[in-house]
Amino acid sequence: MLTYKVVEIGTVTEDVIEETLNDWSSKGWNFDGLQFAMRESSKRPAMAFALFTREAGEHHES
Repeated sequence: MLTYKVVEIGTVTEDVIEETLNDWSSKGWNFDGLQFAMRESSKRPAMAFALFTREAGEHHES
């Protein structure tokens, strides 16, 4: 069974996204996707959500 992890990214910059992906991947999670929440008044995202998966029963640091 697949387990999902959603990580909210409040500061949407290249460095913060990269740090989030590397951090959770090193904990045994597999990157599954990235969703952006946009502001109506700006072309820059207000926040992002990084999606990860792993098989249930894989016990790593959460």
